[in-house]
Amino acid sequence: MRSLRKPAAAGLGCLFALATAACSGQDDAAPTVTAGPGTSSAGPGTPPPVGKGTSYAPYVSAGKAAATDSAGSPTTYNLAFVIADGDDCVPRWDGSHAIGDAGVASRIAKLKEGGGRVRVSFGGATGRELAVNCDSAPELAAAYGKALDVAGTTLADFDIEGDELGDSASTDLRSQAIAQLQKERPGLQVSFTLPVMPKGLGKDSLALLASANAHAVRVSTVNLMTMNYGSSYDGDMGDYAVSAAEAAHAQLRKTFRTSDATAWRGMALTSMIGVNDVKGETFTLADAAEVRAFAEEKGIAWVSMWSTARDRSCADGTESAKAATDCSGVAQKPGAFARVFAG
Repeated sequence: MRSLRKPAAAGLGCLFALATAACSGQDDAAPTVTAGPGTSSAGPGTPPPVGKGTSYAPYVSAGKAAATDSAGSPTTYNLAFVIADGDDCVPRWDGSHAIGDAGVASRIAKLKEGGGRVRVSFGGATGRELAVNCDSAPELAAAYGKALDVAGTTLADFDIEGDELGDSASTDLRSQAIAQLQKERPGLQVSFTLPVMPKGLGKDSLALLASANAHAVRVSTVNLMTMNYGSSYDGDMGDYAVSAAEAAHAQLRKTFRTSDATAWRGMALTSMIGVNDVKGETFTLADAAEVRAFAEEKGIAWVSMWSTARDRSCADGTESAKAATDCSGVAQKPGAFARVFAG
């Protein structure tokens, strides 16, 4: 997904920590199982029943509050993003704020005041994800851990896209580091946020999941970025999101050899509200209602949007042809998308 700074078939292994065993107890995390190839062992906590409900967990800026952050009463906030600054292996919020920045700490505390959790999201569409820079899995795991500790959370999201998605070296290093972190922090819940097309996940995304599987990573959720498909996709964005979810569901079932319901529960959907980066793509409130209804029907873990700061009309109140960071580009009331996604 875009930076908030910028305008506008694998083996069984242990992957897909789903409803076959115990979980962390997080409302918007799928049940978790820890197992190596040919083994199985339960993780901590008690699994929620499949289809318990679809949570709302939007992406928010870690450093700057928006008036619409709390609209829809999110169960979890995805803090965007932790990346490197230049070529080092030091985690920073959006690549510019120190991980211990007092302003960010205050921001996180305020987000939690209403009872919501926070999930640290590493990566994004711009900047350098830490796995590209760090020299070893222990060094990378320590960098990830620093951000999680500052946020006081056991929820980690890895938003991998662009050139980094096809970088097998950083992919494998990331998998090793996450596996190490989960050994050190048994309750750590991991989601991968990946680009998708209406026809499903691409080969690089599937390769990333295979790498995680090979390194014994427990994955709670695969979060699909249902957005920015390309100029040839100028039809109904809600329909495209549903098609993408259905196609990815078949892929996840095949990859992880699991049931229909379990695969749905291990999925999340994130839409870019309003005007997207690709000309001709506009995600409307009606599309949001379609996605929410579909997610509830299938028992999908959570729905999300990019981003809370955009959940309002632009200054002149009219539609825009270009995506902006601080408004949707469509006519709406503030927080309208959040309320629809929250159900």
